[in-house]
Amino acid sequence: MAIKLTKNELKSQKESLKMYRRYLPTLQLKKQQLQTEIRSIEARANAVRSERDALNAEFDAWIAVFGEADSFDPDTVQIREVRTTTGNIAGVSIPVFEGADFDRVGYDLYAKPLWIDTASDRLERVLALDLEARVLDEQVRLLNVELRTTTQRVNLFEKVKIPETRANIKKITVYLGDQQVAAVVRGKISKKNLEAASGEAAV
Repeated sequence: MAIKLTKNELKSQKESLKMYRRYLPTLQLKKQQLQTEIRSIEARANAVRSERDALNAEFDAWIAVFGEADSFDPDTVQIREVRTTTGNIAGVSIPVFEGADFDRVGYDLYAKPLWIDTASDRLERVLALDLEARVLDEQVRLLNVELRTTTQRVNLFEKVKIPETRANIKKITVYLGDQQVAAVVRGKISKKNLEAASGEAAV
């Protein structure tokens, strides 16, 4: 983009450079914070999934002990509501898992084994962990979107705007310096010409 080689433009470019230098550290800090939070949430999601898988394996082994695995229908437990609130990380609104509410499909208490209620309780725990992991995944997704945007801004400032503005300032400064030198030279020539002309007139 063409720039005007004027003092006003030089002032404008210097102000822009000052602004870029002021905002860049804030953006870099935000980028680091987002990266740290994403790693932390991913670790939490992995831990929740590991707990879910362990509970699932324990659950399957526990049911197998009774030798009546077919008696338990996983559809007995239905998710009624996933409860979340809204949190904020580095200016990004994220869902925060608060818990889940479940409904249980009615079944014949006389026809089903006594352990069905305990199995339903355990299944609710497994489902709650799975839902929590999904909410954590959504947090990571939203933070990754913001991280991409922040990284683009950091790169724009570092690799484009700051170098471009510095080059513009140098170009304008050199041009204005050359103009000043040329004006001084012209002034000296004019003075010599005037002195020569007044000398000739005196003769």
